[in-house]
Amino acid sequence: MARDVPDLTVFRARIAHLMDDPAAAGSSALEHFEDGLLVVQGGRVVACGPTERLLPTLPHAIPIEDHRGKLIVPGFIDTHVHFAQTDIIASHAGQLLEWLEQRALPAEARFDDPELARDAAEFFCDELLRNGTTTAMVFATVHTASVDALFNAALARDMRLIAGKVLMDRNCPEPLREAAPTGDARSRELIERWHGRGRLSYAVTPRFAPTSTEQQLRLAGSLFREIPDLHLQSHVAENRAEVAWVNALFPDARSYLDVYDRYGLLGPRALFAHCIWLDDADRRRMADTGTAMAFCPTSNLFLGSGLFDLERAHAAGARVALGTDVGAGTSLSMLQTLNEAFKVLKLQGQDLPPDHALYLATLGAARSLGLDGRIGSFASGCEADFVLLDPGAAPLLARRTRSAATLDEHLFALMMLGDERCVAATYLLGRCVFSRTTPAPTRPLR
Repeated sequence: MARDVPDLTVFRARIAHLMDDPAAAGSSALEHFEDGLLVVQGGRVVACGPTERLLPTLPHAIPIEDHRGKLIVPGFIDTHVHFAQTDIIASHAGQLLEWLEQRALPAEARFDDPELARDAAEFFCDELLRNGTTTAMVFATVHTASVDALFNAALARDMRLIAGKVLMDRNCPEPLREAAPTGDARSRELIERWHGRGRLSYAVTPRFAPTSTEQQLRLAGSLFREIPDLHLQSHVAENRAEVAWVNALFPDARSYLDVYDRYGLLGPRALFAHCIWLDDADRRRMADTGTAMAFCPTSNLFLGSGLFDLERAHAAGARVALGTDVGAGTSLSMLQTLNEAFKVLKLQGQDLPPDHALYLATLGAARSLGLDGRIGSFASGCEADFVLLDPGAAPLLARRTRSAATLDEHLFALMMLGDERCVAATYLLGRCVFSRTTPAPTRPLR
């Protein structure tokens, strides 16, 4: 259950966050305070700005957590990850369809065991926090116990988490298959139990078009539209063989994305992972409907699926966020995920500037989930979820960041050389929920 947070807490450090998309707003999108204060009350941001301006406005008796020498950024947001695949990360297999058959689906079949689900959920949520991820959109399995376990673990930590039970009624192992009406009924029970509780939200979760009949897709679309504020998550156009399979199963559809569109699965708060083998008409349709894309570079490279085209997504006006996609993804660290994203784009002659990288992992992800104004920045009133990054966490990184002349250089070094070791502490609603070392000293403001 939620725990009390101090009524007023002040944090001092170097601070950086995005107020807008730097691709659209330019350099004014990034706010940076070399010596800044983050003021939190009741779990929400009251103010964020330079110490010299904010310090005189605060009561004399208020203590401060002094983190000078470190960098505070908003909590990372992972928009696509499979918690039930944590134990098969770094498992050798073929490309997507072979990997699903040989690794992912057998692993998920074990989650009919509530104790296994509880243990995996506890470990997964702790790992997210250890990596600085404070919000995630997560695939569970078809089993209601897996969703209950995941939401219970997130609720105990005050995490903002979006999840749902997987829907599959064909082309999958028998233990993971359920009739479409059964999947719909069980989803509704879970929504009643969890949606809107604490900081939890439910996502309607058809795995991908090949494992759902038209009846199941139709029911999923109806459910998504029927209940306010629901999310929807699935996969689209990850792998060429997958796309060919969808074309054979749905010969009347214009494209893979069109299959989902026909059944009402696009719209605000809907997010589809991968989006590699789309055409420009698909990208425009996603933009027009407010449907978001999750860029999952480590899994796309690991499975040899292809290279996500960020420039075409932006040209279409589509919303893009970042996903680790563990277990095909190879790290829960958003810093390492950004490292691989930079390389994926570089292979296509594209760039990922440091401010845009931070946007994808914070405010851009919040916008993709329809949660901007709540998370993703330090705007007044936002939930005070943030990460304390240590540029001296490893010798090479420390040496490089000492010579960084600008914030861009500093952020780029963290993105290319950093990993979970850089996360000195993670805060939810202004409360420290993970610390790599001892708590920071608390000193009077004056």
